[in-house]
Amino acid sequence: MPKTDVPTPCCPPLTERPLSVEESLRTAAMFKALGDPVRLRLFSQIASHPGGEACVCDISDVGVSQPTVSHHLKKLKQAGLLVSERRGTWVYYRVAPSVLAALARSFGA
Repeated sequence: MPKTDVPTPCCPPLTERPLSVEESLRTAAMFKALGDPVRLRLFSQIASHPGGEACVCDISDVGVSQPTVSHHLKKLKQAGLLVSERRGTWVYYRVAPSVLAALARSFGA
């Protein structure tokens, strides 16, 4: 199964050293993307979905229209939080490898 859009890890723990400009921009983009309640809910649905991935058809019931869901998924991908794969007419999303660990690590967890 091919993987697309694999992101660069977020950043070192905040307690380790100050972030570089590039690290702070990348990390801020991730937190900004997750700062929207609809995006956070979509991210949560994908992260907790059985098998670790979800078809857009499985996660589109978040109280907004399908075009808005697509917009939010695009923003999550641009922030490096999700990767996707097209299979036939459906797109399947999964949390980008090591994103959850990288975000937790940024807080020293």
